[in-house]
Amino acid sequence: MKHWTIRLKITLWFAAALILVVGLTFVVVFAASRQVIQKAIRDNLVETVSRNVVEVEYHAQIDETALEDQTKHFVRYEGGFLELDDAFLDEVNQVYSALYLDDGTLLYGENPIARDTASLAFADNQLQNITVAGVRYYVYDAKPAQEGMEQLWLRGVVSEVQGVAQMSDISRLSLVLLPLVVMVAIVGGYLIARRMLRPIQKLSESASQIHRGGDLKTRIALGEGDDELHQLARSFNGMIERLDHAFQTEQQFTSDASHELRTPMSVIMAQCELSLEEPQTAEEYEEALLVIQRQGRKMTKLINDMLDFTRMEMHAERYPLEDTDLSGLVESISADMALIQEKGIALSWDVAPEIHIRGNRDLLTRMLTNLIGNAYRYGREGGHIAVTLRREAGAVALSVADDGIGVAEAEQEKIFRRFYQADTSRAGAGTGLGLSMVQEIARLHGGEIRLESRLGEGSTFTFWLPEKNTPR
Repeated sequence: MKHWTIRLKITLWFAAALILVVGLTFVVVFAASRQVIQKAIRDNLVETVSRNVVEVEYHAQIDETALEDQTKHFVRYEGGFLELDDAFLDEVNQVYSALYLDDGTLLYGENPIARDTASLAFADNQLQNITVAGVRYYVYDAKPAQEGMEQLWLRGVVSEVQGVAQMSDISRLSLVLLPLVVMVAIVGGYLIARRMLRPIQKLSESASQIHRGGDLKTRIALGEGDDELHQLARSFNGMIERLDHAFQTEQQFTSDASHELRTPMSVIMAQCELSLEEPQTAEEYEEALLVIQRQGRKMTKLINDMLDFTRMEMHAERYPLEDTDLSGLVESISADMALIQEKGIALSWDVAPEIHIRGNRDLLTRMLTNLIGNAYRYGREGGHIAVTLRREAGAVALSVADDGIGVAEAEQEKIFRRFYQADTSRAGAGTGLGLSMVQEIARLHGGEIRLESRLGEGSTFTFWLPEKNTPR
């Protein structure tokens, strides 16, 4: 069975179970039918005899005209006549009826085992049985209640063979119909299994296609539906979409990182080649080394930022979230960074007390430091930076506002991309990963970063964290 298809396995198991059920059903039906039929035979005997016994009438005197009636039979009895209906004493459903005297003398009717039942005593309203030549017969006696017929008995006899014949008919019918039902059910089960497993086949084909061609744009199309297989297909599509996005992001990240590292490496190589071409003065060598040192530090910072960013994306479990006093953290960082006083920019803070969130202290520190560092970098001479922490509209809002160069509306979405820098000409421009890292930190905390900016008037970055992510 190792190489059999799931469809074939399901069909075989279904067929085996169905055959077993049908076989057991046949046995149960056969046994139950036998009991039911035998009871029906006995009930029919009793009913027939009970109906016929009331049809026997005794007439002490009778008109000669009545004796000539061809539809009735008259038997002389005790100086009078017994009136017998021609129909009720005929064999009905293999039930034979016969009218006897007390001494066993047959007056009228038919009894196929009269000799064998001659020694069987009459018993009023009692069902008896006797076996003749291997065949069981049921015997039922009833005594007429009319006055003048005290010495009469009506005896009914029926053979068990009647039930055997009916059982044979049932058996033959069952042996024809049940296998037919089994075959129809097996074929139907096979077709249903094929239809139900068709989505799985599509899943397999799509996975093979992706494996062979490496095309993560392929999607599994099962059409409309909400059953388990359609849900599985949607889950696969979601997984493939995430893989595609991750693959594209990785490719873009590799391309961007290579591009960012190429410039400092080119400067370093050019400076080294220039210095080695011909002898230089001590001052020229010192200047060359300073250039190489600056570019090396830039590369080191870029590599460290990339490692930190990758660590956050791939190993979020390294940054557990716990109860953090955000108010105290913001005040401490703001006080430290206010000492920078770069370009004469003043930093102030307005922090609401006792604001706690579930967060990671190291990541929150990195986020706020990056936002304030950006505000210094792109702020105007003698400008101002305002850090604000407050609760509003069911959320915690941490804002860093500056009155610097601002961000053009067309670039506001782009500045969160990795390695993107709105103004690379400014001194002290960063690696282009700062805001991307800020956005990733916000995402890891279940929040988001919002930007409000107008070109030439300044920018406000707000870390917006829903109240549900803060401790009760």
